[in-house]
Amino acid sequence: MKKLVFLLVAAYSLSMVAQDQLTEGVIITKTTMSSDNEQAQASFDMMGDVLTTTYFKDKNSRGELNNPMSGKVITINNDKENKMLVLMDNPMLGKKYVLTDTTEAKELAKDVVVTEGEEVKTVLGYECKQYIVKMSQNGSDVEMVMFTTEAIPVASQQTSGLGDKLKGFPLHMTMKVNQMGMDMVIVSEVTEIKKETVSEDKFEVAVPEGYDKMEGQ
Repeated sequence: MKKLVFLLVAAYSLSMVAQDQLTEGVIITKTTMSSDNEQAQASFDMMGDVLTTTYFKDKNSRGELNNPMSGKVITINNDKENKMLVLMDNPMLGKKYVLTDTTEAKELAKDVVVTEGEEVKTVLGYECKQYIVKMSQNGSDVEMVMFTTEAIPVASQQTSGLGDKLKGFPLHMTMKVNQMGMDMVIVSEVTEIKKETVSEDKFEVAVPEGYDKMEGQ
C-alpha cells in the first residue's frame, strides 16, 4: 500500500527552446482526472482541473496544490536528508502528515517495472523521453506513461522513489489506475516553467505544529 499511496499522492500533485539545464525555478502543472465510474466522475467534475506549483532547487522540490475537494496538499522532497514530507489540510480529515524516508521508498520500488519507450514528445520546447512505469499492489494496478526532460535534473513527486530507473523531470504524464474494478485516468501536463530564485526554506521537512500523523504510516 505504501507504494500506491506514494504514487497517487504524487499524481495529485505535475520556456526554453534550448536543452540547457535548469536547476532552480518554478513549474506549473495542470492535472485532470476521469473515470468510467459515474460517481467518481461526478466528484472529478466538481473538483475540476488541479493546478500544482512546484518549486525546485538542485535536487530538492516542493509541490503545492489547493482545491476545495482535496484541500491544501504540500509535498516536499529533500534530497540531502533523503526525506519526503506530505502535508494535507483536508476538509474531511483535518491536518495530517506523512513523512517518508526516500531510501525506503526506493527499496519499495525495486519491483516496479520501468521501461524506456520509443516516443519523443516536445513540451514547452523541451524534448522529452518516454518512460512506462508499471506496478501492482494490493489488487490495484497502476501504469504511468511519462515524458521526462533531463534539462531539469530534479526528481518530481512522481519519480523521487524510482532512483536511477528513469532520468529527468516529467513534463507530461498519463496514469491509469484500476482499483476494485474501477478505472481512473489521471493526466498531468506542465503548462509553465519559470526560472527564478527559490529559498532553501521551502525544502525543510520539519512537521509544522498542528499536524497529526496519518494513520497507518
